[in-house]
Amino acid sequence: MTPMPPVPALTVVEGSRRLLPYGLAAASGLALTCAFAPLALWPLAVLSPALLMWLWTRAPTPRAAAWLGFCHGVATFAAGTWWLYISLHGFGGAPIALALLLLAALVLLMAAYYAALGYALHRYFPVRAAWGTLLAMPCAWLLTEWLRGWFLSGFPWLSLGYSQTDTPLAGLAPVGGVYLVSAAVLLSAGGLVTTLRNRGATRGLGLLALLLPWAAGAVLDRQDWTTAAADATTVAIVQGAVPQDLKWQDDHHDATLALYQRLNAQALGADIVVWPEAALPDLANNLNDYLANLARAAAAAHSSVLLGVVRVADDGQTYYNSLLSLSGSFALYDKQHLVPFGEYFPVPAFVRSWLRLLSLPYSDFTPGAPRQAPLPAGRLMAAASICYEDAFAQALRSSVRTSDLLVNVTNDAWFGKAGARYQHLQIARLRSIEARRFQLRAANDGISAIIDPRGRVLATAPNFEPAVLRGQITARRGDTPYLVWGDAPVLIVAALGVALALLKRRHRAPM
Repeated sequence: MTPMPPVPALTVVEGSRRLLPYGLAAASGLALTCAFAPLALWPLAVLSPALLMWLWTRAPTPRAAAWLGFCHGVATFAAGTWWLYISLHGFGGAPIALALLLLAALVLLMAAYYAALGYALHRYFPVRAAWGTLLAMPCAWLLTEWLRGWFLSGFPWLSLGYSQTDTPLAGLAPVGGVYLVSAAVLLSAGGLVTTLRNRGATRGLGLLALLLPWAAGAVLDRQDWTTAAADATTVAIVQGAVPQDLKWQDDHHDATLALYQRLNAQALGADIVVWPEAALPDLANNLNDYLANLARAAAAAHSSVLLGVVRVADDGQTYYNSLLSLSGSFALYDKQHLVPFGEYFPVPAFVRSWLRLLSLPYSDFTPGAPRQAPLPAGRLMAAASICYEDAFAQALRSSVRTSDLLVNVTNDAWFGKAGARYQHLQIARLRSIEARRFQLRAANDGISAIIDPRGRVLATAPNFEPAVLRGQITARRGDTPYLVWGDAPVLIVAALGVALALLKRRHRAPM
């Protein structure tokens, strides 16, 4: 038999060169996750999209551009949301194969957005012209980020704007919310690519696009937008740190109730006391005496207690994840934006018996009504959110406008010691920046925090330990531009930018 001839070295090199752009696209996605907490290497939020934009300008076909976007998206969301596996398998008890399948489905869905973005940009827009990098790419990317934030329930996690909580770009958040901050990041990225790829006046325009958002953010960050409306209010956050794998076990039921009652006794005397999401290991309906005792103790100490509970409606069939206010009378906020496969199962009823992944015993939940009023919290009114629904700023605006502070209760214990809790805290911080209000954030085992109107974390409780976190806040009133107008102005401008870029492609007029 005649031996096969060796593969020429030149062929191997050519193959490596063909694969290099896709490796760089994946590397840009991995780098992007490092821009967010806990690493918070925020310059990567500009450099990573800039690298992908540059690769798109060199892609030979729309199909190649789509694969570049796909590689970037897979790397971003595989590295940035891997902790969902801990929730699904480690605490939820899902088989390894099923947990990996659901995680892969999310990653592939998110990557598909960027594959479609790459294809559309190369197919319909002037990606190699300055119009492409300064207008088409930033505007189309922003609309893609917005789309994935609401379509099919939405997953706004890792939106670019959240990486900028500690930079001058955060000053844009009260004006246009997280999407305006994302737009500034993308414009800077496009400006960087334009600067490096062009000369003369076009290079100067790229440099302007790179720097102008930062200057604008620095100027706008000096604005207070809201005003102090009352004297200082004392607050306390109760963190039970009950291990997630023990929380709903019957033999830990009484111990958990006693723990929270003991911590609450230490917190009483503060004007406002906040407990985490679903703090009580039973239906609130089964704990009437316990809650009545809490209410009496709170009234005697002149405190208002807000605690996360699971409850059932009078029909005995409708379950809610709620925040209960004990502030002279009972008031409720019901979670509006539920977690797919966690709090409800978007599957036919006949498969639910084997697809109930989480150990929380009362699924499916029912979403609360939209536009719920703020909760009374002593002399103040609190705009409430539960768990990751604080990532949906548009849905919270109406409540925030009539509130004095923000309150978020969550249970990030589902994700173990992974970086999810730090990413989630970063999201909460941007909500405070947008609204220019203090925020009380109560988490089961961390990160419980007091956040000021500029998103600065004033105090935190130690992770994974029972604790009572104390501090002072001041009620803030007034509307930021974002609370008045929401996302619409930014999205309209982005849509107009896309339309203008399409016209430039149609007329093939060089810039």
